[in-house]
Amino acid sequence: MAEPLKNLLHPGLVTDMAGHISSHAPDFDAARFTRLATDGMAALELMQRAERIKDALAETLPADYAAAADILRKALPENGNPGLTGWALLPVNQFVSQHGLQHFELSLALLKALTPHFTAEFGIRRFIHAEQDRALAEISGWVTDANHHVRRLASEGTRPRLPWAMRLPALVKDPQPILPILVALLDDPEDYVRRSVANSLNDIAKDHPVLVTDFVERHIAGASAERRQLLRHASRTLLKRGDAKALANFGFAAAKGIAATLTLATPVVDFGDKLGFSIVVTNAETAPQRLMIDYAIHHVKANGTLAPKVFKWKQLDLPAGASQAIAKDHAIRAITTRRYYPGAHRIEILINGAICASADFDLRME
Repeated sequence: MAEPLKNLLHPGLVTDMAGHISSHAPDFDAARFTRLATDGMAALELMQRAERIKDALAETLPADYAAAADILRKALPENGNPGLTGWALLPVNQFVSQHGLQHFELSLALLKALTPHFTAEFGIRRFIHAEQDRALAEISGWVTDANHHVRRLASEGTRPRLPWAMRLPALVKDPQPILPILVALLDDPEDYVRRSVANSLNDIAKDHPVLVTDFVERHIAGASAERRQLLRHASRTLLKRGDAKALANFGFAAAKGIAATLTLATPVVDFGDKLGFSIVVTNAETAPQRLMIDYAIHHVKANGTLAPKVFKWKQLDLPAGASQAIAKDHAIRAITTRRYYPGAHRIEILINGAICASADFDLRME
């Protein structure tokens, strides 16, 4: 069984944090910090543990925020020396976010400094929410930073619907202010940064599909393979929905005269095994067609209803009058982002966004 996410924050990590902070603040009460941060920790989930550690920082660092921020900045790794890094910086993000709004530039500078050691995408969002124009003016300057973690922070931290983080309702409503940041990073040399840009555009597509399809259309002409991949990933939600313009941006049209025959190799699946299935796709038209083939698994929820999840599968060019068979195994196993329930599930085959075949299968669990 996978290790629970909450154990990313644990008593040993708190002890390490106390040591790194103490080395730059002789008056820091490491014992009190450790006691407060670990009190009742075993019963808390990940974000609750982060909150508990954040509150312990507030109780034991200097009351003067600038002095506390200076200690935390010095406690970061530097010149090969160890320091606060990894998940230890999640509660530091929260501390800066909660206590640093009255020290705007100082706090953003601290978040920029810590992001190479753990993302600051959570910490900067309260600053964007509080004073969007002021925050974006600072963040926009990060797109040319020599450190790719800082460049990624410019795109990831401004995502309107960043998972696990507070939503930015003003940017959900009107994402235009962050488009210059995304354009500046379209051809970033790091895939890590480009994927963040794609994820931000995909967030925007959920509320403003036309804005994103127009954006892709403007930037796909003459695009490099890397930029084209970014734009495709940015369009994934729209492609799964069968959005006509999103499909057209990548050379797909509404499928005509396409038939798909679906066969299940495992109509009953035991949890931990694989759903095996295959399809035969036939093009009855007199012209070849470019096909994007995906599939959706409709998972049973706790209340017995079904909820679909679309998975990418295959792209092919099918000649006129031709048929092609393809097969797939889909693992049904424990993952941290989904809880499975037994019962009747469904699989659907989507071709260029349209449902072309479906079948039910049973999931058995002990």
